[in-house]
Amino acid sequence: MSLRVRLAAVTTAVVALSVLIASITIFVSMRSDLLVNVDNELRDQAAQVQKQPLIAGPPAGKSFTFPTQHFGRRDYFQLVLAGGETTRPPSEPGVPVDSRTLAVAKGKSEAFFADATVAGVHARIYTVPVAKGVALQIIDPLNNVDHELRRLELILLLVCIGGIGLAAGGGMIVSHTTLVAVRRVSDAAERVTSTLDTSERVPERGKDELGRLAVSFNAMLAALQEAIETQKRFVADASHELLTPVTSLQTNLEVLAKASHLPAKKRKDLIGDLLGEMREVRKLVGNLVELARGKSGEQRGPVRFDNVVSDCIDQATLRYPKLHFVAELEPATVEGDPDRLERAVGNLLENAAKWSGEGGLVEIGLAAGELSVRDGGPGIPDQDKPHVFERFYRAAAARGMPGSGLGLAIVREVAEAHGGTVEAADAEGGGALLKLKLPVAQPVPPA
Repeated sequence: MSLRVRLAAVTTAVVALSVLIASITIFVSMRSDLLVNVDNELRDQAAQVQKQPLIAGPPAGKSFTFPTQHFGRRDYFQLVLAGGETTRPPSEPGVPVDSRTLAVAKGKSEAFFADATVAGVHARIYTVPVAKGVALQIIDPLNNVDHELRRLELILLLVCIGGIGLAAGGGMIVSHTTLVAVRRVSDAAERVTSTLDTSERVPERGKDELGRLAVSFNAMLAALQEAIETQKRFVADASHELLTPVTSLQTNLEVLAKASHLPAKKRKDLIGDLLGEMREVRKLVGNLVELARGKSGEQRGPVRFDNVVSDCIDQATLRYPKLHFVAELEPATVEGDPDRLERAVGNLLENAAKWSGEGGLVEIGLAAGELSVRDGGPGIPDQDKPHVFERFYRAAAARGMPGSGLGLAIVREVAEAHGGTVEAADAEGGGALLKLKLPVAQPVPPA
């Protein structure tokens, strides 16, 4: 069953239930009002009778003469003695006497109303005491009431049928109108699936839920289009970056293969160049894998960030023995993946080492979850500051240095994955100042 049919069916069912409940309420209320009117008339007639004395008839006192009283053409009466004897007009049918009626005649119970079928006629009976040991029953046929109720039933039945029909038609119209926007989104999704054209957009109409659906769908397509374009640029840039060291490797290998007569020093230099190029390729591939991995494979947990920074400083000291690393670290615990955090910190230190030069000074500080790394280089030109954390971006001054332009991009990737930020600025007194700020978790566990 389609969504359109289900929506129409639900609408019809709700309207039908509402009409049915309303009809039942109207019927019950009308019946109650009609019976109240009948009961009031019977009370009035009983009150008139109770004002007039009953006169004893023949000996034994088992029959009575009822005073002249006009009850109308519909009503008639029956007197009931405490012993169960009855007196009524000769032409009227008798009404069965039950225990409740005898209780009223004996004065043990109060007046009451009841419905009964008398001689095949549906009637309303009011039983009330009129003298000691005597109860009066006034019988009023309910022909008119039943007739009005049957008419009301027919009217309400027609109203229900008409209401359900209108609800069904209205439900189809509403479902068709409501699902137009959904159908547009569905058609667009099918076209995108078949053509892979993420430039497709759905018209945004209105500010209701369906309008927001179109806005959300368009936002999803825009994000998907941007992701695809980013992926294409990433593949193109990665291919370009890999092409240079791979070409150099191929050239050196060809020279090495054809020049067996080269001197040993020349062969050693070629092998050294090959090993250097292999290290660059390995580093570039590792960076590409890190960027492509994103959050997948993360092992999150509380991490002593100051210990991670300290370990990275030890590694950088061994790798760059001619540099001076000065650190001032405060204890800080963050929620994250220790391997990715170590990679980000290592890239910051490597970038600082590359710019500081031999004998340079690298200053590291950690306070309130913010890591700052200052190098001894010339600083960052203003036009390069907005781009230093972009993938494959290399400033003009860095193009003669080894590297792929992915190190700081990985720092930003790791920072954003951990809810943090990165910043590049000039340090007071010269050099570049790079900051990595992460939200601090509490409390700080022991080292």
